[in-house]
Amino acid sequence: MDVRERVGWNVRRLRVEKGMSQDHLAYAAEIERAYVGYLERGKRNATLTTLEKVAKVLGHDVSEFFAIPPKDAEPIAPLNPGRRKG
Repeated sequence: MDVRERVGWNVRRLRVEKGMSQDHLAYAAEIERAYVGYLERGKRNATLTTLEKVAKVLGHDVSEFFAIPPKDAEPIAPLNPGRRKG
């Protein structure tokens, strides 16, 4: 797993733990919704400014995005479909 995939895995993990949709995260962090998807899939290099915005919305420090996932970590399951609060 390269660093972009690691950051993406952790962004998705923290977002799902918070029960937040990609749409809500994007809106609250003032970034494009599609960019959140690219970021979570490790397809984009995020700037430190963008990571800081995302971390603030998720209530974590930027350093949390660089945590190494456990070796036996499963892919993060998506949230249930449909409308959600927040």
